[in-house]
Amino acid sequence: MTEGTTAAAAEGADTLTRLEQEGEIAADYLEGLLDIADLDGDIDMDVEADRASVSIISDAGSRDLEKLVGRDGEVLEALQELTRLAVHRETGDRSRLMLDIAEYRAKKRTELSELGAKAAAEAKSSGKPVNLDPMTPFERKVVHDAVKAAGLRSESEGEEPQRFVVVLPA
Repeated sequence: MTEGTTAAAAEGADTLTRLEQEGEIAADYLEGLLDIADLDGDIDMDVEADRASVSIISDAGSRDLEKLVGRDGEVLEALQELTRLAVHRETGDRSRLMLDIAEYRAKKRTELSELGAKAAAEAKSSGKPVNLDPMTPFERKVVHDAVKAAGLRSESEGEEPQRFVVVLPA
């Protein structure tokens, strides 16, 4: 190994350790929240795409966790921000942690990937830009990734909360 390769490997290990620590802090925070709310759920931690990922799942398929998702994921978004703040308080670093509850984001990611692929196909066939409805930053990112995978470009336009994706023809 060269000196540069060794340094890169050490940096990668440091990043992984930092992200695992973020996941642990988030899990402790969320366990406390579940206890306070008297809700049952298991916490799963992982590192995906250079960010900590924490999921709250229920073995019983309980609808209780859906209360933590809220309408259109609004409560989930708020809990994610609170969890990021808890991590920031402990580490002093800004967190990009992703939170999923009752597989809401996983299901949403699948739907949005399909939407992005359809919009890309429409832009290819019509030769015209395709405007999508306003979305959250998470939703836009998933659509941008799907459009890129289809070989096209996309851009976000507008101001929050009305920011939307435009799929551009080739």
